[in-house]
Amino acid sequence: MTDPSAQIFYTFTDEAPALATYSFLPIIQAFTQAAGVTVETKDISLAGRIIATFPDVLTPEQRQSDALAELGALAKQPEANIIKLPNISASIPQLTAAIAELQSKGYNVPDYPAEPKTQDEQAIKAKYAKILGSAVNPVLREGNSDRRVAGAVKNYAKNNPHRLGSWSEDSRSHVAHMTSNDFYGSEQSVVMEQAGKVKIELAQLDGDSVVLKAETPVSAGEVLDASVMSVEALRAFYEEQMTAAKEEHILLSLHVKATMMKVSDPIIFGHGVTVYFQEVFTKYADTFAQLGVNPNNGLGDVYAKIKSLPEEERAAIEADLQATYDQRPAIAMVNSEKGITNLHVPSDVIIDASMAAAIRNAGQMWGTEGELHDTKALIPDRCYATMYQECIKFCQEHGAFDVTTMGNVANVGLMAQKAEEYGSHDKTFEIPADGVVKVTDDAGNVLMEHPVQQGDIWRMCQTKDLPIQDWVKLAVNRAKATGNPTIFWLDAHRAHDANIIAKVNKYLPIYDTTGLDLRILPPRRPWHLPVHKSKLAKTLFPLPGTYCGII
Repeated sequence: MTDPSAQIFYTFTDEAPALATYSFLPIIQAFTQAAGVTVETKDISLAGRIIATFPDVLTPEQRQSDALAELGALAKQPEANIIKLPNISASIPQLTAAIAELQSKGYNVPDYPAEPKTQDEQAIKAKYAKILGSAVNPVLREGNSDRRVAGAVKNYAKNNPHRLGSWSEDSRSHVAHMTSNDFYGSEQSVVMEQAGKVKIELAQLDGDSVVLKAETPVSAGEVLDASVMSVEALRAFYEEQMTAAKEEHILLSLHVKATMMKVSDPIIFGHGVTVYFQEVFTKYADTFAQLGVNPNNGLGDVYAKIKSLPEEERAAIEADLQATYDQRPAIAMVNSEKGITNLHVPSDVIIDASMAAAIRNAGQMWGTEGELHDTKALIPDRCYATMYQECIKFCQEHGAFDVTTMGNVANVGLMAQKAEEYGSHDKTFEIPADGVVKVTDDAGNVLMEHPVQQGDIWRMCQTKDLPIQDWVKLAVNRAKATGNPTIFWLDAHRAHDANIIAKVNKYLPIYDTTGLDLRILPPRRPWHLPVHKSKLAKTLFPLPGTYCGII
């Protein structure tokens, strides 16, 4: 760069990335200074976002600008240069811990009102809701992702391989998922013919009608999806698999994405907690209600809340919790030494990381005694589950990956403009009563509808046409640049993917694809192809049509 006004924004974030910044940022600055480029840090950490949200209660010295909003506006400009480091997608326990730490340092930010009783508390909770979960990525990801490993990094990994477990021929580890009544099976999808607005409404069986979201703008050509997870079916699935894990003498673990999917997945996680500890939650229902125990925050919330009880009452609850472990299957541990289980905190078992760690450990997870054991990995929704099972199955048949020789799978992800699940947060609801959820257009036409029961989890996603066109263009460009096989990972049996496949087939002919190896394949069945290629030192470019594809 020769432009003296050129500028790069470097995001200051949380935990490990912040530590890396102290060594990495000076290197960047050394190079950019010589080129006349300035590097400015922007604080989008969890604490920084909390501070920026409540300037009115802080002193002038404590206030700071809303760096995330500033970067979000910049990301829409062609001159944007943003180095975005990984950040915390905060769960409620992480949020409340950050609030407490800020308060201890003299920042007068309000407590998080889990159950708001006044309009002021409702307003505070609404502000914190914008900080929870995947609050950063939807703002900064105006474009689709193009992720690939740098050659130097790949070579370093080959020359310095990380530890991998040895897969046994009699490994019993596996993924268990629902077979019906999940998001995958219930999904409906439409392509909007013209721009306008849609309304989400619950027609209750008692005759009343509740508007869940009054209007959502839609654009012409946009793909609109809706799906529902039956909580009755979810709890039956949990009970069935917990019983099976006990009989199979295998560890039990639960894997969701309670940070990015900040509305739906904490609820899914919470049902796992209450089914496992069903007798305890039934026996102490009144006490837990008075204490404000929220199982969606994990078992850790129970232990935290009961600390305020008289010693005898608290000890009785703790004894009943401990006795549950003898009746239920052994639970996988996040920290065996500290007694932190897989069900303690939802953000401790984010599926992207937790399943990768289990597969690196030969499909095993840690038990209470600090030893590795085969595990039953509960991943309720089939949108996520099947590809992990395919990977486990492959390793059971062919052994662990060889880091010193294996290739890599690069990725072009469809996520621009809050595509798919990225933009679903404000359109996800825990259904308050039995009825039918309907999505209607401006003219009152019903576009999609689902029968629902109280407690079911219903959500709607949007994928605009322009990001889809850009996604296809990126695929062709990467295929031409590399000559590698390029796979659109789309499942024709899933409603959303079927509409995306139609658009891929519509836009591919725009480009010259002569000599390119472009394929459309579902993630669950042919996953052995990219895995096998990776194991044989080949490179592929998968193009996940949903966030739950290989990222």
